[in-house]
Amino acid sequence: MSKLSQRHLLGIKNITTKDIELIFETADNFKEVINRPIKKVPSLRDITIANIFFENSTRTRLSFELAEKRLSADVVNFSASNSSVKKGETLLDTVNNILAMKVDMVVMRHASVGAPHFLSKHIKANIVNAGDGTHEHPTQALLDTYSIREKLGDIQGKKVAIIGDILHSRVALSNIFALQKLGAKVMVCGPPTLLPKFIGSLGVQVELDINKALAWCDVANVLRIQLERQHIKYFPSLREYSLYYGITKKILDNLKKEIVVMHPGPINRGVELSSDAADSQHSIILDQVQNGVAIRMAVLYLLAGAAN
Repeated sequence: MSKLSQRHLLGIKNITTKDIELIFETADNFKEVINRPIKKVPSLRDITIANIFFENSTRTRLSFELAEKRLSADVVNFSASNSSVKKGETLLDTVNNILAMKVDMVVMRHASVGAPHFLSKHIKANIVNAGDGTHEHPTQALLDTYSIREKLGDIQGKKVAIIGDILHSRVALSNIFALQKLGAKVMVCGPPTLLPKFIGSLGVQVELDINKALAWCDVANVLRIQLERQHIKYFPSLREYSLYYGITKKILDNLKKEIVVMHPGPINRGVELSSDAADSQHSIILDQVQNGVAIRMAVLYLLAGAAN
């Protein structure tokens, strides 16, 4: 059984290009499995996985749960909103109580940056980071880059523009690391108030004009405006943001070349993407969702191998 170089998947920064390629090759096999009439394989039978979510999630949580069940793992779901966390229980106590029930792997989403890294130093189970605050979201970056590879054949040398709320996005950081490891050129684009001050130090190009960014890129990965993380006003209104940075089908059709449009979801339709752009032939948004299950199956399968 092939193994990853790490026992945990805490972030793209921690894994090698070889690890990413191994995950992609494994996901190719699992994608074939999930398109069969019988979608289940016994690869993780007798492995128990706990999904511990301290933040809301639809796609990521469902995708992980489906991936676990497709691999025949036993699944325990935990939501902080209806647990003892509300009574003041600490993160470590919560997880240790779950591990006392003999759980082998933990998939965790947390609002605090570094929460999975903290846990990895204190518990023996494998940990998959399903998003920690504004830091990283490794499986999203893996499924995004996998979707680009599937659509364009290769990532090496491709130009990818990440557009929108870069400041609050864990998806942006993980995508930058993954794309650079796979040889892509990366540009970030958004209002100056939504671009981190030192983003250029990551080796990405910075562009404020969305038309220039779209003319430059092969792939536009459009991010959601994360109002729930914005404690001050970063721009006057959603309407104004949409006027300057919203992507419509008309804008895409007027480009001199065909580009690929991606979005990690959930989409604020009419803000960062119009409905006709999100549902157009340029979009691979639903392919990303399907690939998410295959990628997460691959990650869980390979981490189970790394634990042995």
